[in-house]
Amino acid sequence: MNFIVIVATPDVGSFNHAIARQAVAFLETAGHDVIFHDLYREPFSPLLAQEEIPRDAELDDAVAAYCRELTEADGIVLVHPNWWGQPPAVLKGWIDRVFRPGTAYEYEGEPGKVGTVTGLLTGKTAVVFTTGDTDEATERDYFRDPLDTLWKRCIFGFCGIADAVRKHFSIIMISDDAQRKLWLEEVDNTLKAALEQQGKQE
Repeated sequence: MNFIVIVATPDVGSFNHAIARQAVAFLETAGHDVIFHDLYREPFSPLLAQEEIPRDAELDDAVAAYCRELTEADGIVLVHPNWWGQPPAVLKGWIDRVFRPGTAYEYEGEPGKVGTVTGLLTGKTAVVFTTGDTDEATERDYFRDPLDTLWKRCIFGFCGIADAVRKHFSIIMISDDAQRKLWLEEVDNTLKAALEQQGKQE
């Protein structure tokens, strides 16, 4: 199967990059083809220009390539830190520019009227790994975990992936090497479970 792995964090020495490397290694060892993108290193502009919004807009080569990869992928793995309950701007901008009509979803109905939305990513696997420095109780009880809603419902659910998986690791700033080793094992286990679930649906 074909996978896209995206990491969005400025520090190449971060645990996010360790997660991304672990995900790539696991998928490749399992025999899958992986396309890896480090949005900060490429670099990728997160700004969605007005002329790029229409469905039939002429896209620049980089965005067009991302769209092709998304269409052809069997699975999508995203890795990012939790910044103010959101992904870093570069990843949000990647979603804005790549999860576009005709690629990730489609509106159906009469022109000028509200129609229905069809997700075009149905059948794909989506796994999101996030990191943070807030304890689990605060994430759950105070912040209401906005990232879970964002990825599972607002983005992947809207685009046809009803069973997107999100795994959160925290508290990063006080974690030691032993804890991080265990977390990286959880990356493998999370991906393995997601692949098994996809296999049952095929």
